[in-house]
Amino acid sequence: MTTPPVCDYEGSDYQTSFWEQGGRAYEDRAEAIALKRLLPKSGKLLLEIGAGAGRNTPRYQGYERIVLLDYSRTQLRQAQERLGTSDRYIYVAADAYRLPFVDGLFDGATMIRTLHHMADAPAVLRQVRRVLQPDSTFILEFANKMNLKAILRYALRRQDWNPFTLEPVEFVDLNFDFHPKAVRGWLKETGFELERQLTVSHFRIALLKKLFPPSFLAWLDSLVQHTGNWWQLTPSVFTLNRAAGQDFLPPESGAFFQCPECGHAPLDEQEDTLTCPRCGREYAIRDGIYDFREPIPS
Repeated sequence: MTTPPVCDYEGSDYQTSFWEQGGRAYEDRAEAIALKRLLPKSGKLLLEIGAGAGRNTPRYQGYERIVLLDYSRTQLRQAQERLGTSDRYIYVAADAYRLPFVDGLFDGATMIRTLHHMADAPAVLRQVRRVLQPDSTFILEFANKMNLKAILRYALRRQDWNPFTLEPVEFVDLNFDFHPKAVRGWLKETGFELERQLTVSHFRIALLKKLFPPSFLAWLDSLVQHTGNWWQLTPSVFTLNRAAGQDFLPPESGAFFQCPECGHAPLDEQEDTLTCPRCGREYAIRDGIYDFREPIPS
């Protein structure tokens, strides 16, 4: 099955260079506030798509178990170092366009700072809806094309692309900004009901970040996040969505993973491999990470 290209952070020091040393403490705190407002108080099994090094994972306190999914094994190993290897966390290296899980497995999902790497956003959203039970919570964050800075730059003729048109803009390879109306349309088309929007990172301005401490800017941000239901002019938008639909066939008892190539489930699990009984493909289990990126060469 052919899928769009994937943004691979393998070997990257993204967690250190971007978050810990990149002057983004304010953005991190503002996102934590938004997540706290949108997350349900409790849940059983959460899928965190684009989990990276587990920056947000400790914030999902209400869920009994969490699946951290990322394409980069490097990022997942860093998450293991941060969170440990208890039964509460399941580490999966996989392509979000081909989620290796049975239908209706999860009762919650998050996708934070990940959609902007997707060349075919609706295809990923269809996969998310497939693995969610009806009435499940899906928290999606996206990079907003129609942010105030982009509007001002366009008005001053400092940029060529129009922030008001619906098509995505790829400002760097596999880095996309999306129009809020387009994202809302994709969510509806893929089986989600939008319940709430929060605008985040209102004060992502270098001068303000130099003048004021991150805690103060995050507090200010918290006061105006609620305006997201009325307008979206910030670089980041958080959405709370509900998986629509009534008909639901629970997964076969014990079924968890499915073959990303042929869709068969369940898979036969051994100490260091998962094998698909239908097509015979094998996937590696290395250092506690289920690796579905490519089958083991035969």
